Amino acid sequence: MGSGHTHTASSAPPRVRRILVLTVVPLFVATALAAVLLWPRGGSPQTDGGADVPRYPGTVTRVVTEPCPPTPSAPEGTPTAGGGRCGTVDVRVDDGPTAGRQVRTPVPDGPGAPRVDVGDEVILVELTDPTDPTVSNWNIAEHQRGTPMVWLAVVFAAAIVAFGRWRGLAALAGLAASFAILLTFVLPGIGAGRSPLLVAVVGAALIMFVVLYLTHGVTAQTSVAVLGTLGSLVLTGVLATIATAATHLTGFGSEDATTLSMFQGDVDLHGLLLAGIIIGSLGVLDDVTVTQAATVAELANANPGLTRLQLYRAATRVGRAHIASTVNTIVLAYAGASLPLLLLLTADSRPIGQLLTSEFLAQEIVRSAVATLGLIAAVPLTTGLAAVVTAAGRTAAPPSTDAPASRSQPDRAEALAALVALRTGHPDEPDQTRTPPPSSAPGGWPESGRSTDPAW
Repeated sequence: MGSGHTHTASSAPPRVRRILVLTVVPLFVATALAAVLLWPRGGSPQTDGGADVPRYPGTVTRVVTEPCPPTPSAPEGTPTAGGGRCGTVDVRVDDGPTAGRQVRTPVPDGPGAPRVDVGDEVILVELTDPTDPTVSNWNIAEHQRGTPMVWLAVVFAAAIVAFGRWRGLAALAGLAASFAILLTFVLPGIGAGRSPLLVAVVGAALIMFVVLYLTHGVTAQTSVAVLGTLGSLVLTGVLATIATAATHLTGFGSEDATTLSMFQGDVDLHGLLLAGIIIGSLGVLDDVTVTQAATVAELANANPGLTRLQLYRAATRVGRAHIASTVNTIVLAYAGASLPLLLLLTADSRPIGQLLTSEFLAQEIVRSAVATLGLIAAVPLTTGLAAVVTAAGRTAAPPSTDAPASRSQPDRAEALAALVALRTGHPDEPDQTRTPPPSSAPGGWPESGRSTDPAW
C-alpha cells in the first residue's frame, strides 16, 4: 500500500519532496485541529421524534386474503371502494419477550405496504392502545433485509479484492474510513448545531487525506492529487455559496429537508445544502485528480524528454476526455436519485420556465452545475501541479529519437545492414561494393518518412 497509483512512478527529487511535505503537512495539521475543535461533544442531540415503537423480527406462517368490503363513504369508482388488500397474516415472533408466540396481523395495505407470503421474514411492531395499556395490536412494518444485504456486501468486497488485490483491500479500508468520518464527525457535528458548510469542508478534507494516502500510498504523486482535490473543494464551496445566494435557495427544496426541520428546527438547511454539494463533489474530484497526477507521471516515464508544457498539454487532453464523460455521470447520478421528483414534474401543468426555477428543481440544477465547475477546475490545477513536480529536478534527457530509448544506435545499424544483405541475396557476406542508400541518415537509420516497423 505504499506504492503510488502506478508501479512505474519514479520518486521525486529530495528538494521537491521537502516542498510537498512543507505544503501538505501544515494543511493536514490544520484540518486535524479544525476537526478537534468542531468535534461534537456530549452525545447526539435529542430530537422530538416521539416514543420508539418496539420492533421484533418474525416469520410469516400463514396468509389469508379476502376481498375488501366497499367503503360506504368513498365515491364510487375510487380504489378504496371494494379495492385494496384485506385479510389476516399469522406471524411467529422470533425474538424479544414474546419469542415463539403466534400473532395475527392484518394484511399490509396502502402505498408502499410490503407484500408478504408464507416463509417471509418480516419486522413486527406492537402498538398499544393508549386508553387501555393491556390491549395491543400487531402490524407488519417491513421485510427483514439484513441477510441479503450482508451477502451483497460480501460479494461487493470479494469482487474489489479479487480485481484490485492489495489496492482493492486498501480501497475497502478507505471506504470504511469515509463512513466512519461521516457517521462520527460530519453528521453529529451538523446535528449538534455547528455550521454545516464548515463541518462539511473539514470532514471532506479529513476524508481526502485519509482515503487518498491509504489507497494510493504516501508518494509525491498522491500529494499532488491531495493538493489538487483540496484546492478544487475550496473553489466548489465558494461557487456553491455564490450560486445559492444568487438563486435565493433556502434548502427547503425536498420533503426530507422539511421533515428534518420539523424534528430538529435548529439545523441550518441552507448550510446543509452547501454541505451536501461539498460532500457529493469529493468522490468525483479525487477520481479526477488521482487520474491526472497518474497520467502526468506515466507520460514522463514514457518520454523523459517531454517538457513541463508538453506534459501539461498532453495530460490536459486526457483530462478533457475524462471530464466530458464525468459531466454526464454527475447529471445522470442526480437525475437517478431524483426520479420520483422528475416524474412528478411531468404531471405538473405549469410552464417549463416556472418548473425549472422552482425551489426543488433549481436546487438540483445548482448542485449539478457547481459540482461540474469544481470538477473542470480540478483538471488544470492538478495537471499543472503534477507537471511542475514531475519535471522539477529532472536531469536533462538525451536527444529524443523516434525509436524507443532501450534500442541502441549500433543495433539499428546492424539491423539495417542485415536487411540490405538479405535484399542482395548474400545474407552471410556483406556487399563491400554496395554503397549505402542515398536516403540513409548518419548511423544507418533511414529517413523519417520510411517505416521500419516490420524489421523489428
